[in-house]
Amino acid sequence: MSTPHYIGITGGIGSGKSYVCRLLEQRGVSVYDCDAAAKRLMRSSAELRQALTSLIGDDAYVRAGRAGSSGTTESSGSSGTTGSSGTEPFVLNKAVVARFLLASAENAKAIDDIVHPAVAADFIGSGMQWLESAILFQSGFDRRVPFHAVICVTAPEEVRLQRVMERDGISRQQAQQWVAKQWPQQDIVSRSDYEIINDGQQPLLPQIEQILNQVKTSCN
Repeated sequence: MSTPHYIGITGGIGSGKSYVCRLLEQRGVSVYDCDAAAKRLMRSSAELRQALTSLIGDDAYVRAGRAGSSGTTESSGSSGTTGSSGTEPFVLNKAVVARFLLASAENAKAIDDIVHPAVAADFIGSGMQWLESAILFQSGFDRRVPFHAVICVTAPEEVRLQRVMERDGISRQQAQQWVAKQWPQQDIVSRSDYEIINDGQQPLLPQIEQILNQVKTSCN
């Protein structure tokens, strides 16, 4: 069996990497969404539930039958974990988890140290080879997954700000705060193997096709 060639796709908020991933999907390239996977695993993995409960406290999850109507919990759905009785699914108490996460950088890192390895293992076990993560380098995914290549999607800061403002309905100041929380775009580019410029001016499809060809050649 040949060794899989893992390809990472990253880029700062507002760069449009998710749109690039949709274009890749249209070309038959399935892309693993790290953010969606993390949310799914926090809902459905008994191991993660146990680890997060030990870290945050028993109120990090509640039994589904006890979930209130305040919108602070997130249902685990039909694939949710079960309680000690084996019949009652648990739901993530998002308000409690968010409060713990935002309390300090140490708390955020402690959650990341639980969730990120689980996501990396889930990706490797998924059979997929392409992965999208906004914090691929910051989170250490590049150390957990042996990427053959990393593609960074970029855009000028003003374009990114406008996209975030329109997408989330927030002020320019709030958008700037989100951008400032992430690594400088050039730092991400310098660690990547390829760059896709998504500035709304340069056509995306030729860039994507060129990189797909280059990646295919390098994997052979």
